[in-house]
Amino acid sequence: MHKTSINDSPRIGGEGGEQRFFADSMLGKLARWMRTLGFDVEYEKDIDDAALVKRAVREGRIILTRDTLLIRRRRIKGWYVFIESDSIGEQLRQISAIYGTGFERFLTRCLRCNSLLEDAPRSGIEDKVPPYVYNTQEKFMRCPHCARIYWAGTHRKKMLKALSSLLGRDADKG
Repeated sequence: MHKTSINDSPRIGGEGGEQRFFADSMLGKLARWMRTLGFDVEYEKDIDDAALVKRAVREGRIILTRDTLLIRRRRIKGWYVFIESDSIGEQLRQISAIYGTGFERFLTRCLRCNSLLEDAPRSGIEDKVPPYVYNTQEKFMRCPHCARIYWAGTHRKKMLKALSSLLGRDADKG
């Protein structure tokens, strides 16, 4: 059974009704895989419980946690999802059961800082990527916050395959 608490606050969710999340310190791997799928997931490894809850409430984020004490001690108001398993595959399947995980937003967020990626003109990328990448890739994305550059290399196929395996379904079928 998925444990959630629902507050009638209209602040939950981002632009266009997209859900926004804040993963606690136990869920860094889940945060990264969710970002890979295009979910808006904040994560700070060393944030204390009080600051996490305060920030999640202020930003209208659903707290993802494995810490039952966080839920009880902080009397979380708003939404939270208690992540039931230590297994990343089971964690992703739990999130998928609640929020869906179509692959249509795959790799649209910076894996490092969570910002939405923007198209980057090829002309401004040459000195920022390896020469082979520049010569073999046509499309690049850039994080507007941390300036990290992304492209659809072989890692993309590997990530799709890993996600398909973790979620137990074919990425091509969403």
